[in-house]
Amino acid sequence: RWLGIRERYTHIIAPEIIAGREGHLQQEEWFAHLYGPTNAPMASARELVAEMDRCGVDRSVVCGFAWNSFDLYVETNSYIADAVSRFPDRLIGFANVPPLHPGAAAELERCLQLGFAGIGELKPDGQGFELSDREGMAALTTLARENGLPLLIHLSEPVGRLYPGKGHTSPRKGFEFAAGNPELKLVYAHWGGGLPFYELMPDVRQALTNVCYDCSASPYLYRSDVYRVALGSVGRDKILFGSDYPLISPERYLRELDGLNLGEEDRAAILGGNAMSLLGLETS
Repeated sequence: RWLGIRERYTHIIAPEIIAGREGHLQQEEWFAHLYGPTNAPMASARELVAEMDRCGVDRSVVCGFAWNSFDLYVETNSYIADAVSRFPDRLIGFANVPPLHPGAAAELERCLQLGFAGIGELKPDGQGFELSDREGMAALTTLARENGLPLLIHLSEPVGRLYPGKGHTSPRKGFEFAAGNPELKLVYAHWGGGLPFYELMPDVRQALTNVCYDCSASPYLYRSDVYRVALGSVGRDKILFGSDYPLISPERYLRELDGLNLGEEDRAAILGGNAMSLLGLETS
């Protein structure tokens, strides 16, 4: 029904890493935090594409994970590059690196040569950095700015229940990072931890013109009318569809959107138009 990307971002993991899950649970702190107690599902590229076919999703942005081991970043980025080459009309790759690692810039340069379209999902809590560390972030932000790559960053709500992976990267931190880097293309995951609602303040809205928000994990966090509230606070052009698959299937989001009876232009923007514009993709 809708042209373009109907899924803003997803996570895939190499089958070899999935097969070695138990070993990684012992060695990778953030991985154990998210995938240990909850037994959360993991998906390969092939499984993702099968789910896309089932749900009627045209294309997906695919991301890796916040590892401790730099070798796992390299392995995951290589796997994503291979997946995109196998499904070039379905998958779009984002590279991930820990910004403070001495090999981060070189790995991002390698990923650029492989055709990656963005960077993320960055997770400050899981990767041991702060958005306020301008010097530590400089190599990454410079590459993103010079190559026009969007940065996808995990933000969390400063209130509400605790859950695995919530973290402490608050809307305030996201606001300050965006205001200090107006030349970057920024995507704040999970409704930016609630940051869109502060855009009702004119000075905040003016400072966040370079920021979009995705709705990933929305059913876990908000009532479905969050879409209407966000449309009223930031407008249709700043909202991106995302599922955080395999945490939640895109089918659940599509059911929520169907139940809201949004206008056709709003749906088209959220379900693909905005992402295509952000990534510089053709609309037909």
